[in-house]
Amino acid sequence: MTQYRPKGFIRPLRPELQSIKRATDTALIFITLYLSLHVYREPFTKEYLGLFIVCTVLFGIFAEHQEIYHGWRGDPMFDDAIRILLSWIFAFALVAGGFFVFDFGFEYSREVMELWLPLAPLSIIVLHTLRRSALSYLRLHGINTRTYAILGGNGLGRRLNVALTEMPWLGYQFIGFFDDRIENKQRREQEDMVDNIIGDFKELLDRARHGEIDHIYITLPLRAEKRINQLVQELADSTVSVNIVPDFFTFNLMQSKLSSVKGIPVVSVFDTPLNSSLDGTAKRLEDLLLCAVILPLIAIPMLLIAIAIKLTSPGPVIFKQLRYGVKGEPIEVWKFRSMTVCENGDNVKQATANDSRVTPLGGFLRRTSLDELPQFLNVLSGTMSVVGPRPHAIAHNEYYRKQIQGYMLRHKMKPGITGLAQISGCRGETETIDKMEARIHHDLEYIRNWSVILDIKIVILTIFKGFIGQQAY
Repeated sequence: MTQYRPKGFIRPLRPELQSIKRATDTALIFITLYLSLHVYREPFTKEYLGLFIVCTVLFGIFAEHQEIYHGWRGDPMFDDAIRILLSWIFAFALVAGGFFVFDFGFEYSREVMELWLPLAPLSIIVLHTLRRSALSYLRLHGINTRTYAILGGNGLGRRLNVALTEMPWLGYQFIGFFDDRIENKQRREQEDMVDNIIGDFKELLDRARHGEIDHIYITLPLRAEKRINQLVQELADSTVSVNIVPDFFTFNLMQSKLSSVKGIPVVSVFDTPLNSSLDGTAKRLEDLLLCAVILPLIAIPMLLIAIAIKLTSPGPVIFKQLRYGVKGEPIEVWKFRSMTVCENGDNVKQATANDSRVTPLGGFLRRTSLDELPQFLNVLSGTMSVVGPRPHAIAHNEYYRKQIQGYMLRHKMKPGITGLAQISGCRGETETIDKMEARIHHDLEYIRNWSVILDIKIVILTIFKGFIGQQAY
């Protein structure tokens, strides 16, 4: 007789407390607006009510994008505070921009706006900090805690335990690792298993049935599908909460996300951080704003450099080279010519120390990265970004993609004038595979962790240490 087994759906975890957090933040935005009006003795009119509603809705949209209400992810409160502040600034800036473009026939008090602008996000940050501190205090003192065990004493289990241990405010108390392979020494070495395994699955099941464990995390490898299915069926004879942690870390994850297609869970392995229109728009606006600030400052220096190149060596002022852009599509990258040759074929030799092809002026331009200035025009046209993986010559791409696994993943984003690799010291000639691997490592780390905040950080660090370096020649 075939036993009926309901399949169900995998749904994202949405605690009801998140709705309360949103409601309290909305209340704080209203209260701070009311207080700002009260301080300057301004009446609370329907125009201010409309302003409150629009700002609150926009803040909610940006807060959702910044994942402010998606639970604690182990990030410091400072990072959460930055996300709250940016969400409010973006919301307020959109509203201010609307009033600048359109005439709504009503003027808001400047003093009220100057007080409300910092007061609203500051109050939300303080509330979030107090809430986290209070819950941390209670859980650290044994109130509202949960116990958990990890079934699978392997590397993934170790990483999970470290992650949970680093978040004591969650109130999780670790029982220990359990694994059936505890007696098999050879297999333990092959699986890179932990040493402090306290029991096998039978003991885990007994302790779960006696109510000693609240949560079990199964971190067995994907190839153990049948074993996992058997274990889950046996754990159904208890009231413990069972969580399966798939070992996707065996892949070189790139902006991986969990989604669903009519209830069917789908995990992306290689993806771009700009797969949403909001992220793509934010990145493009960031580039345009930086160009609006930088291009007027470098216009005269660019003109002087162009004249100097023309006067000191024969050949074009601008060197145009085909390189790979986003999605690996060829783009034309502009640079000030710094060599006596303009190589752009299947065999492009990297610049080396004391390279005879580099002109005297070109050597100075390369050491100071001034030869890269025309690439801001590439950014303006949309083929490049201010921050991103540096574009390589097509000949170099075709060579290294065969030597380094995951090399082409760096083209998931537009190439940049500067990037994480450049501020980390990975510049100049890559005469060994190790040096190129180090550069690719930083490029992929950038894509994995991309955010507007990270871009701003890289731009600032570039100003102080990214332009000039001993490896640039």
